[in-house]
Order: sequence, then structure tokens, then C-alpha cells
Amino acid sequence: MRNDTRLSRMLHVLIHMDRHQQSATSDTLAQMLGTNPVVVRRTMALLKEQGYVTSEKGHRGGWSLAKPLAQMTLLDIHQALGSTSIFALGLSTDHPQCLVEQAVNAALTDAFEEAQALLLKRLGSITLAELAEDFDQRYQQFFAGEAGTGTEHSHH
Repeated sequence: MRNDTRLSRMLHVLIHMDRHQQSATSDTLAQMLGTNPVVVRRTMALLKEQGYVTSEKGHRGGWSLAKPLAQMTLLDIHQALGSTSIFALGLSTDHPQCLVEQAVNAALTDAFEEAQALLLKRLGSITLAELAEDFDQRYQQFFAGEAGTGTEHSHH
């Protein structure tokens, strides 16, 4: 089973949009993410419904942030995307009458719920502005380290 990377990818896109301070077309975002514009539009529409982005049609159109990164948490974006289960681990239900399976599933369910609550709490405590500040620091360190080498890299 593949990991669901939508949260990570959308956080990435939103921070780029903030730093470039201009609207981005679905085509541009699709290129950045290595996907197609239809997937981008569908995913961005979920964020638009919750008021995190806006869209303009036409020649100068594209997606823009609707609020500052400081007003968006990782949890906000996770929930806007439809908050799929955080864990890909599942319970076996092949033998519902089996007392061993019942005991295993009870223990796993408790552990999953506890871990999920902790993770959701953490996601709710981190704003996108904090991620963007971390990026800014990494960017400055990266280019400070390459100052004399003349080998600047561009990410996107």
C-alpha cells in the first residue's frame, strides 16, 4: 500500500505559493508535483472549500493563498484534504469470533487511537508559517555554504 503523500505535497505547494507571492496555475503546480493538472485542481478545490486558497480564471489567473500561513496549521490542511486515516496499519477481521483476534484488535485500536490523538495534536500546533521560516533558514544556510562555489541549485 502506498503512503498518502497529499498532505506533504500540499504543504510544499502552499509554502512555495507564499514565497513566490504570485498566483500559480494548475499546470505550474502539476509540473512542480510531477502530477497532472486535473489532480491539482481537484486537490486545490478541497483547500478552496475551506477558505485556504482562492482561484481566478483567465489569462492572469491561477491559485492564490486566501490567508496568511500563520493562520493555517498542518492539521487544518490535513482535515481540508479529507483527513484519511493517519496509519496504513489495519486490523484483521478475518475471524471476528476468535478471542485472540478480538484481544489483538482491542490492543491495536487503543494504540492507534492514542497515537493518532497525539499526532493530530502536534499537527494542530504547527503553522505553515513555522515551516516557511524553517525553509528560509535552510535556504540561507545552503546558499551561505555555496557562496564561493558558483554552484547554486534551483529546487523548482
